[in-house]
Amino acid sequence: MKKISRRDFLKVTGLVGAAAALTACGGSASSTAASTASSAAGSTAASTAALSADTQAIVDRGVLKVGVKNAVQGFSFQDTLTGEYKGLEDSLAEMIAERLGVDVEFTTVTAATRGELLDSGDIDAVLATFTITEERKKTWDFSTPYYTDYVSVLVEDSTGIKGLADLKDKVVGVSSGSTSARALVKAMIDEGVLDGANFDADTFNADTWKDGVSFRQYDDYPAISTALSAGEVQGFCVDKSILAIYKTEGRSYIDAEFSPQEYGVATKKGSDFSTCATTSSRAGWQMAPSSSSSKTTVWIKPDFSEPRECRERGVCHVWLVFVRVLVHRLDAS
Repeated sequence: MKKISRRDFLKVTGLVGAAAALTACGGSASSTAASTASSAAGSTAASTAALSADTQAIVDRGVLKVGVKNAVQGFSFQDTLTGEYKGLEDSLAEMIAERLGVDVEFTTVTAATRGELLDSGDIDAVLATFTITEERKKTWDFSTPYYTDYVSVLVEDSTGIKGLADLKDKVVGVSSGSTSARALVKAMIDEGVLDGANFDADTFNADTWKDGVSFRQYDDYPAISTALSAGEVQGFCVDKSILAIYKTEGRSYIDAEFSPQEYGVATKKGSDFSTCATTSSRAGWQMAPSSSSSKTTVWIKPDFSEPRECRERGVCHVWLVFVRVLVHRLDAS
């Protein structure tokens, strides 16, 4: 089989639903159809579409500015030698940029900085394992989810911690600006480990919560991992796909996962680019029937059972599945 680059592969699969995506960005049905055809030939898809103001500004600039993380293998990981970002979210950002016919510029963000950079206009969108919540939707616009994960806790085997009950009166490391601490406390309440008398999801503050479990917040995930090794914290709580990166020998997950985390593309509240980002991202990751007789829509997700060296190269099992599904569809057509 002839090898195909990840970028070229996205161009091929991204044609599924591209017409709808460009229409939502502001183009007419006729110009969208023409753009879709020209996209296959490598030309600018959005050049013939009448785009709305915020989206047009991005096209005029010639660059889509996207905030991503730099140390989450499988989602977004920056190669220290080349500076290149590799991962599902980086490729999704590239695909959205291709829909607009512009380049993409990545800015490294953290859970604490991504919202600020979006609000200030330094970036146009965030694709950084950004969990969609009702609270956050009051501040930013979000696309439909492109990935669903669950929160868990990573521990050192030597601590003997096995489940939520074992975390009582322990210190747990979380990322600043994340929802992980609140999710853990709620899970412990639901499990009956904590009574929850003082818990209010709307006002919860990880810095001040001391009722049965306490938290230390860190700027990035490597810092939490280091703190776990040093014994500064007895647990590392975040989405399980991120924990997978730090699950080395002598470490295990507790026997619980909780609080579904749906990741979405975040854009500035009220921006007309929000609709474009939503439909473009959906077009990129939605694939039509997984078999000639199936009516089921296939959404591709990373498989973190891949060897660590595979993840570090930024090549996850997701691409193999992606290729297999596409080849199957082509063979069936």
